[in-house]
Amino acid sequence: MNSVEEGDLVARVEGAAGVIRLNRPKAINAVTLEMFRDIEKALDRFEADPAVAVILLEGAGERGLCAGGDIRTLWESSKVNGDLGKILWREEYILNARIKRFPKPYVAFMDGIVMGGGVGLSAHASHRVVTDRTRLAMPEVGLGFFPDVGGTFLLSRSPGEIGTYFGLTGQTMNGPDAIHARFADVVVPAAKLPELREALTRARSGATAADVSKLINGFATGETAGLVAAKEPVIDALFGFDRMEDIVAALKRDGSEFALATLKTLGEKSPRGMVVTLKLLRLARTASSLEECLVREYRAALEVFRSDDFREGVRAAVIDKDRNPTWSPPRIEDVTPQMLAPYLAEIGADELKFN
Repeated sequence: MNSVEEGDLVARVEGAAGVIRLNRPKAINAVTLEMFRDIEKALDRFEADPAVAVILLEGAGERGLCAGGDIRTLWESSKVNGDLGKILWREEYILNARIKRFPKPYVAFMDGIVMGGGVGLSAHASHRVVTDRTRLAMPEVGLGFFPDVGGTFLLSRSPGEIGTYFGLTGQTMNGPDAIHARFADVVVPAAKLPELREALTRARSGATAADVSKLINGFATGETAGLVAAKEPVIDALFGFDRMEDIVAALKRDGSEFALATLKTLGEKSPRGMVVTLKLLRLARTASSLEECLVREYRAALEVFRSDDFREGVRAAVIDKDRNPTWSPPRIEDVTPQMLAPYLAEIGADELKFN
């Protein structure tokens, strides 16, 4: 076993597996720029090593794979007009695209909490394993942001309006929900992960995606649809609009317990964040690739980084934790086309490019 311990990231070969472990358990493995860079290096090494048949992504500790990006550091940079957002998101999104097209089977253990940047490292994998403990979410609209890391690509490919619902509300998916929303492939009980992990380290050289799927399926429960799937007809009727005002009006008209609870949730989110999210989700439906969505997300992310809403959302959720953000503008109907335009505009030399 050759081992390289890199502090917040552990990357090592165990048998036939190139193991990448996010190693900040106290922060639920929130990902930093250095960790993204170390993952890139690990993938370089594992791709070139003929002894590595399969990649395994896992999180240290009991709480989850990854709670997202290191938001506090981004907030500090945004406050002083820094460039961390520009650098971090560029490298992160390029990594997300690489994971999607990685030539060897890439298995993500999506156990416990999986949010934001953690979704970007796992939901583009070739083999996505959720558990009975999975709590997956894209809660960015609550930070004045939008579901990035290819989130618009993933959500726009969920059945019906399920992705619109999850993207705008930031609600949490359990394992079967995540499979129904096409963010994951199989449920494996958390208690069986060590056994599955051991089996992956014994994968044969040159194992194909089909071989790895067969191995994983031997541990799977077969569940494919959670509670949200049963609500799909209602969600489709309420979220099948291209303007936030129309979605809100439909929820008010419906008046059911579910509609009123959803209205309350949307009322806590950034109006600008929701309008930007809905627009990006609709544009993503006709995108031909993950990369196309990531280019669009990068343009929007740079605009978010400059915005008061992002700083205010992070302040309320992460810094002061008062859960009482003052959004600008405060109402959905006050978000004008002129406000939306910069999030979608081309950015010249700064455009995201892939190798």
